[in-house]
Amino acid sequence: MRFINEPTTDLTYADVFLIPSASEISSRFDVDLASDDGTGTTIPLVVANMTAVSGRRMAETIARRGGLAVLPQDVPSEVLSEVTSWIKNCDSVFETPLHLTPFNTVIDALHLMHKRSHGAIAVVDSERKLQGVVRAADCEGVDRFASLETVMRRNPLTFQRSDFATARENALRSAFDQFENAGVSYAPVVGENGLLVGALTRKGALRSTIYTPVTDTGGQLKVAAAVGINGDVTGKAQSLLNAGVDVLVVDTAHGHQRKMLDALAAVKSLNPAVPVVAGNVVSPAGVRDLVAAGADIVKVGVGPGAMCTTRMMTAVGRPQFTAVKDCAHMAKELGASIWADGGVRHPRDVALALAAGASQVMIGSWFAGTYESPGDLQVDSAGRQYKESFGMASARAVQHRTQSEGAFERARKGLFEEGISTSRMYLDPARPGVEDLLDLITAGIRSSMTYAGAATLAEFRERSIVGIQSAAGYEEGRPVPQSW
Repeated sequence: MRFINEPTTDLTYADVFLIPSASEISSRFDVDLASDDGTGTTIPLVVANMTAVSGRRMAETIARRGGLAVLPQDVPSEVLSEVTSWIKNCDSVFETPLHLTPFNTVIDALHLMHKRSHGAIAVVDSERKLQGVVRAADCEGVDRFASLETVMRRNPLTFQRSDFATARENALRSAFDQFENAGVSYAPVVGENGLLVGALTRKGALRSTIYTPVTDTGGQLKVAAAVGINGDVTGKAQSLLNAGVDVLVVDTAHGHQRKMLDALAAVKSLNPAVPVVAGNVVSPAGVRDLVAAGADIVKVGVGPGAMCTTRMMTAVGRPQFTAVKDCAHMAKELGASIWADGGVRHPRDVALALAAGASQVMIGSWFAGTYESPGDLQVDSAGRQYKESFGMASARAVQHRTQSEGAFERARKGLFEEGISTSRMYLDPARPGVEDLLDLITAGIRSSMTYAGAATLAEFRERSIVGIQSAAGYEEGRPVPQSW
């Protein structure tokens, strides 16, 4: 990356833009989005380890599309082990299906449907044999306590898992055509004896020909998990490794401190055969010290997140584009990588982080407003759907993190918060699922790379030409929703 006009101050993503270069790349599909930081991801996106964002459904969905989700550190080890096992047993093509029995009620189905963006439930018997399908439209205008048996659609479009065992892309294309011909967008997938094993959607069939899942050597979906710098770091890290976690993230808001270095030493003493990520920092010195302590990847970003109040509370932090650029330069010299953590609100910001040198970009609150995030779906007075998000240094998160401590200690720590305890993250009606956002973001990245003439992320870092702009320049690039 090079500047056309040298900066005289630190820069945010909004302060800069990319200039197109001569390119031999004719299609967005000619670029490779795979990361080169040892994680094996096929798209450079990581779901932040926030309680309101990253859970089993999010991790499963992201991994199926080639990204990585980091499970939060505040979850008990036994729960993380169970969730990791669950994700590892998920299919790399089919969704884990939502299902109920014929004796469940319509209101049961309505409470469950928002866990996925397709709005459908498979109905199975006690042996898990498929009986029918209930869609959101089937639940309109009927008694909420009616049994699903009375509203379900029998003999729905169904796929056999064995049909996808070989020539998978041809099978997916055929499935897409069947969706088109049947005029539906959801179908259960069954195995032997008609047992429900998965679900496929019209868009899912299409996406599976575009995205490549991130899998381990055994073909199972990958997942990451975080561990803090306090308490029994060695025991928690060992528990995660035993559970099969593919990436360990040693995480704290201020990563350039002695306790982080000690925590990294504890983790490295286990000789983990997986990449170790540590952070957060915003300076080359922080990167140098964390890499020297054993980090393979360093998380960069203090204060740019939507839920974070650190900069307003403490004045500590750094504009994210410059932080990523400077830290990436140091990491490259040391043979390490960085993740850009926070501050992205548009696909352009993700592209700029990658151009500045990040191997991947962490996203938190942006993904909180999706069906797949762990929070409960709520509706405001105007009928708009939203989920609550909160910062991981907020009073709400601290209360959860310190629940095993005495009331006095918890009360003392609750006085010191650096994050928003509740914020409404509205679902975009046009893009309510995290996969919809992945489509949006990766389309932007692919296009940015073609403009730069880069076929890989490494080439993108080298070929990107960056300019500095005024606030008016940034505003000029925004679309106009209505005539002036």
